Amino acid sequence: LAVAGVLIMNVMLVAVSQRTAEIGLLKAIGAPRRQIIGLFLTEAVMLSLLGAAIGLAIGLFGSALIGKLYPTLPVGAPWWAMVAAVVVAVVSGLVFGSLPARRAARLDPVIALAGR
Repeated sequence: LAVAGVLIMNVMLVAVSQRTAEIGLLKAIGAPRRQIIGLFLTEAVMLSLLGAAIGLAIGLFGSALIGKLYPTLPVGAPWWAMVAAVVVAVVSGLVFGSLPARRAARLDPVIALAGR
């Protein structure tokens, strides 16, 4: 979980560095800090949800495959475990996406647009 969180943070930090001019333009036309933070947190949560969906699909496929290979073995995940996985993914996206989002919101628009 920690490795996935660090990867989310890394991807978001790269996104902030690549979109510096876009962030500067948003700030120059009056976008509030909350809106910029919201943009990057939404992106981090979407990445986390995509990872959770792929992980759940692989897990369900794997358990179905094991169930076919070994019919006497009880397989399957309880519904609450799948819900918990999605909740943990969303929370980790929010936690690990907060630093890059705050960094994006703190950018000075003049400096961000000057580097263009």
